[in-house]
Amino acid sequence: MKQLLKIAAVLLIPFCASNAHAQVNDIIKQMHDPSTKQVLVAAHRGDWRDAPENSLQAYQHAILMGVDMIEIDLHKTSDGVIVIMHDGTIDRTTDGKGKVSDYTYEQIEKFHLKNGLGRVTRNTIPTLEEVMLLAKGKVMVNLDKSLPYYQEAYEILKKTGTLKQALFKSESPYEEVKKRYPELIDSITYMAVVDLDKPDAKQVIEDYQKAIKPVAFEVIFKKDTSALLTNNQWINAHGSKIWINSLWASLNGGHEDDLAFEDNNTKDSWDWIINHGATVIQTDHPRELLAYLRKKHLHK
Repeated sequence: MKQLLKIAAVLLIPFCASNAHAQVNDIIKQMHDPSTKQVLVAAHRGDWRDAPENSLQAYQHAILMGVDMIEIDLHKTSDGVIVIMHDGTIDRTTDGKGKVSDYTYEQIEKFHLKNGLGRVTRNTIPTLEEVMLLAKGKVMVNLDKSLPYYQEAYEILKKTGTLKQALFKSESPYEEVKKRYPELIDSITYMAVVDLDKPDAKQVIEDYQKAIKPVAFEVIFKKDTSALLTNNQWINAHGSKIWINSLWASLNGGHEDDLAFEDNNTKDSWDWIINHGATVIQTDHPRELLAYLRKKHLHK
């Protein structure tokens, strides 16, 4: 009964746009269009500054502010339920301790999430199904830490009617993903994560482009000197978008959110990222990035 009430509450969460399904279809269309200059915004762990990270409340906040995508982290309980938790343990973000896999779902749903101040809230650990029901018809969902759980996630997405809204991702080369999920890889929306600091980065991208043409490449880099950052038009030309994380310096060569948020230096942060081909930005400051992009007519 408790689980049914939680799912019912998710379905009843209000959403400001009356044409929500039309909106998510526009987002999906834009995600599959490498030629557009409009920038999609992905909220990292939801709006975690105003609600516990990876909570339904954090995702609801992000959706209502108008993001295009929310990022979630997958783990599995001992009885096979996919839940949302960034860390392998629940120590940092809840009032419990231990690995997610140490608990059944009935046990783990009794713990409560902490907010940014470390205070325990009423929020509980959500399941993937609950998040997808919340996001249904509204935004896309970035399935981080999902490679071990592709099959389980796929079944949940089919059950909830949200498969087209989900973005599967992996840092593994194409051949490894293909070997692990030989049938599934052609049935999902997929993004490859590529470390541009590695010497084989271009080859990894080319291998993927020849095989499946991922919807996007999430490029990460500690140094901003890679030739692929200045000569990347061929990635779009072969059917994929460029995704850059503005979260923290080690992911973007120092062109991070806080330059814009704390120093009002958008030139070396969001502008730099956009000028280097990104039409998807994952951020820890979704509200501020949305306002900035709208001012520049790069977001609706």
